[in-house]
Amino acid sequence: MSTKLFVGNLSFNTTENDLQDAFSAHGVVAEVNLMMDRMSGRSRGFAFVTMSTSEEAQKAIQAMHGASLHDRTLTVNIARPKEERPGGGGGGGHRGGRREFGGGRGRY
Repeated sequence: MSTKLFVGNLSFNTTENDLQDAFSAHGVVAEVNLMMDRMSGRSRGFAFVTMSTSEEAQKAIQAMHGASLHDRTLTVNIARPKEERPGGGGGGGHRGGRREFGGGRGRY
C-alpha cells in the first residue's frame, strides 16, 4: 500500500522533478505534489511525496529527513490527515450591528 510523506522546509526553487529525483533513490515514487500559493504562484515551501510501499516510505524518511536539498535541511515524515477546520470564510469584515465610529445613528 502506498504511503504519503510530508516534506517540509523546501527552498522556493525546488521543483516536483527535484523531489522525484531525490526520493526515487529510495524507492518507487507514485506521486509528487508541490504545494503552490494560489495568489503568487510561488511554492509554499512544502510538498507531499507518495511512495509506493510503506517500507520504501520508511527508507525515504531515514535517508531524507535532515538531508540537504538546495541548501535547505529537509523535514520528512509520514503525512497526517488534514485536520477538520471550522466552516465559514476567513477574514474579518463588517457583519452588521451598530458602528462604533462615525456614520451611524449613535451618539457622538
